[in-house]
Amino acid sequence: MVLVGDDPASAVYVAKKEERAQRLGFARQSHRLPGAASTAEVLDRVDALNADDTIDGILVQLPLPPQVDAAAVLGRVRPDKDVDGFHVLNAGALAQGRPALVACTPLGVMRLLAWAGLSPAGLDAVVIGRSNIVGRPMAQLLEQAHATVTVCHSRTVGLRAHLRRAQLIVAAVGRPGAVGADDVADGAIVVDVGINRLGDGRLVGDVDFDAVAPRCRAITPVPGGVGPMTIAMLMENTTRAAELRQGRG
Repeated sequence: MVLVGDDPASAVYVAKKEERAQRLGFARQSHRLPGAASTAEVLDRVDALNADDTIDGILVQLPLPPQVDAAAVLGRVRPDKDVDGFHVLNAGALAQGRPALVACTPLGVMRLLAWAGLSPAGLDAVVIGRSNIVGRPMAQLLEQAHATVTVCHSRTVGLRAHLRRAQLIVAAVGRPGAVGADDVADGAIVVDVGINRLGDGRLVGDVDFDAVAPRCRAITPVPGGVGPMTIAMLMENTTRAAELRQGRG
């Protein structure tokens, strides 16, 4: 794991990943670079990890400081060590329906739905958000699971109308209260990917949980819903990367 700077939230996320890796018996390294590190310095560290044959998976914790070119850094991670699933080759493989390493949060959502016995097949699904980290891979995974998918975003006109007809909603917009009770049809499945810290220190999602939950067939809480699944899928991707590199995938 590579952490650049001292963002408090990033430090918490890295600590949780370290704890899970330790509990599972993974060998692990954490590389911390100063907040003033340049793109070249981060790339040098990634290059060293790429060349280390004892390392199966590399994760660069986001967000990176503004002076660091995040696209360049994520693109430098070897695709077969890209346990975040962000490299363009892994994203392209997913788009073609032959995934190798898939973005952890969308993969965790799919695993959570499967565990709960909630098949997306045949459902009208709405994904709010079109980021390369969550929204786009989420839409692709749902489409490959035979859902009919609409991707909404900040410029979508008539968002509520899209949400009201959805049987499955995945909210990944990064804005607390973005989805309220009037936005959700009775019996919908709602997956809240958002993690937002309020002024009083509370963590909440993008969905107004208390208002929306009574209308839902199923809903994920924040914290404690998708977040732990993201970490679990990181561990699964690391195992898969090790197997693929050893010719056992």
